Amino acid sequence: MTKKYLAIIALCFFSILVFNGTVKAQNEITGIWKTVSDEGDDKGKAKSHVEIFEKDGAYFGKVNRLLLKPQDTLCTKCVGDLKDKPVVGMIIFQDIKKTGKIDDSLGVEYAGGTIMDPDNGKTYKCKMWVKGDVLTVRGFIGISLLGRSQQWYRVK
Repeated sequence: MTKKYLAIIALCFFSILVFNGTVKAQNEITGIWKTVSDEGDDKGKAKSHVEIFEKDGAYFGKVNRLLLKPQDTLCTKCVGDLKDKPVVGMIIFQDIKKTGKIDDSLGVEYAGGTIMDPDNGKTYKCKMWVKGDVLTVRGFIGISLLGRSQQWYRVK
């Protein structure tokens, strides 16, 4: 009888560990994400792959592949040090941190950094939410209501 209870307890403990790891992995922001154009002639088309990585407690995103333009495309509309630099390899968002907030429909929230749009060279404040394989990215000026959101999809 004791061995039976020990086996049940061990199985429950193992199940909790596996389930928690799966939930954490699904709501983890790191990885490769496919961006989708939300305006213009390319609206609805997969646009690029962005790799999100963590460094010193903050998250950064760099373009690691273009899907609609040649890989050697330069950022002609960027300003400063990024002007006329290759888009592939470019850090397009930085200093995003997990806030601890969870939105029921969008998922785990990340905020506090900036995102730059290589198509127009402009930099915006940024918030992100991840839920499963969908990352909602919102760039805005001033307050979050004055901006636009995109859905990015995890590349498996």
